[in-house]
Amino acid sequence: MSRIIGVMLMPIPKRLSQLLLLLLLAGCAGAPKVTPVLEGPLVISTWPFGKDANDKAIAALASGRSLVDAVELGIRETERVSADGSVGLGGRPNAAGYPQLDACIMDGPSRDAGAVAGVEGVVHPITAARHVMEKSKHVMLVGEGARWFALEHGVESVPIDDLHDKKKAWVDGHRPKDVDRDGHDTIALLIRDKDGHIAGGCSTSGAGGKLPGRVGDSPILGAGLYVDEEVGAAGATGIGENVMRYCGSFLIVEFMRQGMTPQAACEEAVHRTARLDPRGYKLDICFVALDKAGRYGAAASNQTFPFAVATSGWSKVLKVKQVTPR
Repeated sequence: MSRIIGVMLMPIPKRLSQLLLLLLLAGCAGAPKVTPVLEGPLVISTWPFGKDANDKAIAALASGRSLVDAVELGIRETERVSADGSVGLGGRPNAAGYPQLDACIMDGPSRDAGAVAGVEGVVHPITAARHVMEKSKHVMLVGEGARWFALEHGVESVPIDDLHDKKKAWVDGHRPKDVDRDGHDTIALLIRDKDGHIAGGCSTSGAGGKLPGRVGDSPILGAGLYVDEEVGAAGATGIGENVMRYCGSFLIVEFMRQGMTPQAACEEAVHRTARLDPRGYKLDICFVALDKAGRYGAAASNQTFPFAVATSGWSKVLKVKQVTPR
């Protein structure tokens, strides 16, 4: 025993002590920086029109509404004004000349989710998605079934009698030549409340001039939106096909699970997709994310991406430049 103590008390050679010091400094230098935690509720959403949605969501939380209420009310505001011609019934029509809407919602604490896709004449598809989550045994309903379910539960709607002729004309081969194919924006909104619970939602009218029946990433869990109560949440906007093929939002959440910040995770998801996809960085995809600690991030493949962030004390539209290709 005395020999062991003697060995332990022997002085460390100078060169060895210097080596140990260098190793210690190197370890500290390589350690991840700690991002300050934002106290209270945090909301992040896509595009400048997300600011109004964020403000609605923050106000809902402040008034005592639930996390899911805040998500729904925030996104309903964007659907109501059909922001940027890409959300709600005022969004860009499909190639046959009428809008088909997609939406989904996820609640972190309950692990529940609901979605609707290709739904017609429903004013607030996010509300329809919430009803699917809370009042059915399913996660997703599509097309006529989604509309029937929404009407059955009192979701606001408009008549769709005029769609019959448009659909028949399409089937008969009378395809309009002046289809508006520009635009593919989406409202993806993520919330962390003051207790660290997380939820999110997504809504869109889809890509302008899309084929009737086309469904993008927005209502697909793990693509346009993913929420994990243990880690954080992510949402997407842009060309949905380029998000869907790589499960973009799920990928970001998994990167955060591995220890990445939301910012690093969003960027890494873009890099991963660009490395695998033949288009490289010409993907037209953007991501937002937040984590349990109250940190947030955003990234874009090949454009400057404006996104909105709000807390109980401030609400801003921020911008992030496209990622630097590797």
